[in-house]
Amino acid sequence: MSIIAGEQLGHAFNDTWLFKDLTFGIAKGQRVSLVGINGSGKTTLLRILAEKLKSNEGKVVKARGLHVGYLEQDPDFSGQNTVADFIYSLDNKQQQLIRKYEELIENPEADSDQLETLIHDLSEANAWEYEHEIKTILQRLSITNLDQEIKSLSGGQRKRLALAKLLIDNPEVFILDEPTNHLDIEMIEWLESYLTTGQKTLIMVTHDRYFLDNVCNHIMELEDKKIYHYSGNYGYFLEKKAEREASDASSLQKNRNLLKKELEWMRRMPKARSTKSKSRIDSFYDLEEKTKSGKDNQRIELSTKVSRQGNKILEIEHVSKGYGNNSIIKDFTYTFKKGDKIGVAGRNGSGKSTFLNLITGTINPDSGKIMAGETTQFGYYKQSGLEFNESERVIDIVKNVAEYITMADGKTLTASQLLTHFLFPPAKQHNVVSKLSGGEKKRLHLMRVLMKNPNFLILDEPTNDLDIDTLNVLEDFLERFNGVLLLVSHDRYLMDRLTEQLFILEGDGYIEIYSGNYTDYRFEKEEAAKNPIAQKTEAAPSLASPSKTKLSFKEEKELEDIEARIAQLEEEQKQSIELISKTTDHEKLITISQEIEIRKAIIDEQTLRWLELIEIKESVPRGT
Repeated sequence: MSIIAGEQLGHAFNDTWLFKDLTFGIAKGQRVSLVGINGSGKTTLLRILAEKLKSNEGKVVKARGLHVGYLEQDPDFSGQNTVADFIYSLDNKQQQLIRKYEELIENPEADSDQLETLIHDLSEANAWEYEHEIKTILQRLSITNLDQEIKSLSGGQRKRLALAKLLIDNPEVFILDEPTNHLDIEMIEWLESYLTTGQKTLIMVTHDRYFLDNVCNHIMELEDKKIYHYSGNYGYFLEKKAEREASDASSLQKNRNLLKKELEWMRRMPKARSTKSKSRIDSFYDLEEKTKSGKDNQRIELSTKVSRQGNKILEIEHVSKGYGNNSIIKDFTYTFKKGDKIGVAGRNGSGKSTFLNLITGTINPDSGKIMAGETTQFGYYKQSGLEFNESERVIDIVKNVAEYITMADGKTLTASQLLTHFLFPPAKQHNVVSKLSGGEKKRLHLMRVLMKNPNFLILDEPTNDLDIDTLNVLEDFLERFNGVLLLVSHDRYLMDRLTEQLFILEGDGYIEIYSGNYTDYRFEKEEAAKNPIAQKTEAAPSLASPSKTKLSFKEEKELEDIEARIAQLEEEQKQSIELISKTTDHEKLITISQEIEIRKAIIDEQTLRWLELIEIKESVPRGT
């Protein structure tokens, strides 16, 4: 039984119908992904279901009192000043109690009687578990400063804030428009787990195929103004879609063959048509309409020429970059080689965009050198997109770069022909940019980058707002691309398919170079987390290599800190062990035992590092 449904929905923009006569329902516990090419009306349909937009035709039917939550691509925060104002709803008693409690415990001069009263009120409202859940959600989405003004937040921070609020409110139906945009990979993996726990009902638009495959159990495809249903995950959808398209293509070809015969019959018909042939004439027009409405599947074609690349591509020597006291890159060195396919990974705020801007010369390093070869031609697809003049025509945007472009096979295309390759038909080419969807604008940005025939391609979150069909074609192109590829993406599928090496920005200024794809890296990291002591033991020889002759100033300081840290941890361990003998509460015993185990692992890890540093220090000959 459906708890939310669309009945004969239809909507048009500028006299062009996006879809018509859509009827469908979503049952409780169904996790639906809405797929379709850019411009097919996915976001519009979500907005109609969320009742943010009134459809031209039909209606949305919901179960009585159903609470629906909506995550927009560009959330609206009007009337909200701070993060806390937005998170804690005025009409939610539990949330307001939690807000007061959080503010009170942050205040060193808090009144103890007031705090005691508030703790009692929280217990009465059964809000402690809710308080823990809110903290977890905010922490997982890196929302830490509740007093920060919303107007000071970046676009990515705003999207994460809107997502956090939606999860905290926990509606009966989640409507999510690109929920993984602006999340790092760890956040996405947590969100997957969150949405698949319990009987959550959701309908979402996402380009992230791993996320889609792991979360959704039903696919709705919006194509050619109609809805097609597939029960199953994304892999099942692809299989059944291929079967449907083959069937449609076969029917279309049969209709065309029959239309040719009927057209010949129509031409031979005398002008004075008899009543007897009227039904056949009507059938001819019906067949003609069906044949016209059928269309061959169009695909974007990416086959641009790659500029010749010399032996020297790009050399980075001891580069450092920071802002104030925040170190982004520390002493990084790397020489790019022909055919490098490198993924750049790290949490939000770890410095990925800064790293790309250093490479392209948009910003300068504080120290070190970045030297590009004479033949290196950068193509930089920025996460922020292009600043388009909304009143300019699409074709003029392209002509501003070049009137003609040479493709990989040597053919020369005009600007109009190239736009057609990228699924911008002549009617759209002469439209103004403001009429394009968000995904179409990103596709136009990608086309402009590739028009310059780069041999060093830098893609910063290229999957945001692109439809899956476009992504598949982009991936095929990038697999064949024989220049250097540097890819920043939270799309794990894209990283796995395209990259053979990773630069891991750890957030402390250091960049780890890892040979392998992202899944390999995650697997090794998880295995290391299960057995940190064994991992450290395996890693120890490389840290005390024969070439190491003395401790650096930083390592000397580290050695002092470790000795103090181990002493502190051992004292804490002693106190915990004493506490066990005095505790009778079962739950408290479990907690203390877990703390002892965790602390023991940390002491072992710190001790191993201390031994490594001592070995280096004592191996230095006297007098040096």
